[in-house]
Amino acid sequence: MNHVKALVIKFVMIAAVLGIILAGIFDFAFNDTLVISLVLTLLAYVVGDLGIFQNTGARTEQDKRNIIATLSDVLLAAIVIYFMGLSFAENSESIVAAAVVSAVVIGLGEWFFHKYIDKQVFEAADLPRNTQRDY
Repeated sequence: MNHVKALVIKFVMIAAVLGIILAGIFDFAFNDTLVISLVLTLLAYVVGDLGIFQNTGARTEQDKRNIIATLSDVLLAAIVIYFMGLSFAENSESIVAAAVVSAVVIGLGEWFFHKYIDKQVFEAADLPRNTQRDY
């Protein structure tokens, strides 16, 4: 259940950022931003959060793991937004700027999201079954 909650939080964060930047500033269709948000959420959670953040360095090296995972999330976001944006955008001239700006803002959110999942998802999974926190 903690993973579902984390995925919803991550999707809302990414959809809000892309809604403001892609739809609001770069004139993407809102439906397209939702599709990009969904794909990016799933890829970033599996690759960045479950793969890189959870498995990079020792559990006590949270800052090191966070830096590496955040940078990988920024790179992944830029790539996904760029290539999906190319298929959706009518004007592909501004897609690089849209991808870079969106990826940087998402990266800022990811820094805090990693702190959340470290405490609420991964640490909770390490607790014995009868002492897990439900929040």
